[in-house]
Amino acid sequence: MTGYVLKLARQSAGLTQERLAERLAVDGSTVQGWESGRRPLSAMPAGDFVRLSARLPRLGAHPSTGRHLRAAVEADLVLSTGIAAGDAWVDPDVHPLAASVHRKTLTNLITWPFTGHLPQELAVFTAKVPRRGPVAPGPTMGAAERTRFFDHLMTVAERGVHTDAALLRRQAVYLLGFDQRGQVAEWLRGEWASAGRRPIAEGDVTSLLEARSASVALASTGDSSHLHDFVTRTTGSRAELANLNYWAHWIGELHDDQTDDAFMAADDTRAWAGVRLFHHLVSRLDPTSPHLPLNLHTVHTLVASRPALLTERSAARDALSEALEVLTSADVLTRDGRDQVAGLHYALRLADR
Repeated sequence: MTGYVLKLARQSAGLTQERLAERLAVDGSTVQGWESGRRPLSAMPAGDFVRLSARLPRLGAHPSTGRHLRAAVEADLVLSTGIAAGDAWVDPDVHPLAASVHRKTLTNLITWPFTGHLPQELAVFTAKVPRRGPVAPGPTMGAAERTRFFDHLMTVAERGVHTDAALLRRQAVYLLGFDQRGQVAEWLRGEWASAGRRPIAEGDVTSLLEARSASVALASTGDSSHLHDFVTRTTGSRAELANLNYWAHWIGELHDDQTDDAFMAADDTRAWAGVRLFHHLVSRLDPTSPHLPLNLHTVHTLVASRPALLTERSAARDALSEALEVLTSADVLTRDGRDQVAGLHYALRLADR
């Protein structure tokens, strides 16, 4: 991951590998090794990595290059840990999946080899040099490595049943949604049968998120029915607040890193405005999205908690109005979904008064 991000940064600066090597006073094979992963940047001394991250923007790369490289190192650590361990257990104290609650930016990097989708954040890198010959459109992972990584996630999910492994297990279950093997989908259905039907006590964030991760992962495999069930169970409860807090962290409205899920139970949500989250969710009100039930429910809850999001004309507000019309005509909504769309239509009318 890190090597490919470096490649994007180099190309956006209009530099060939040879020219970058000259500017950095290193051998050409060194840059080739960094970009191919043969000489991982994550193995570079910390000071050298910081200096490289600072130098690239001065050579013409985007100012955010250092931030993206640091995130790529963390993504590589997650992937390499899983590949190295295979079906072996790794203790939560040293597992990178248990270090912090992941945000969208990091998760998109981790799953890039599986989705093939360029993370939106990396669109700032526009190539200024012609590419030579056929090149991969993104980082790749061999079939054997992919199997070892997902086998490790399964081991984590099955064995991480103690409290100290809650975050590790939850984030592993979420990532299992990107494993397209049939037996994994069956395991996720069993996980939902356990976590999704278990009563969730007020303030029990762990149980709530176990159910959420199972339903979201199943939706990623093409089975959205349980996501509908999850949304129905949380409607009208304090779980809606926890869901909003989770989304705010996921999209980056909460700036502090979180080492566990306890922050989601906070009653006071004034630490984040919701503007970025509103824009993000509205862009995902796609009738073909497997995660539409959760996205629509969260938009509805967000607007109910922050009606000021609709009081001023904005591109996101206009996009919401258009998205609601598409959803209404697409015939994909459940009864609850239709009620949520009607509620959002009403909120838009109120905002126009």
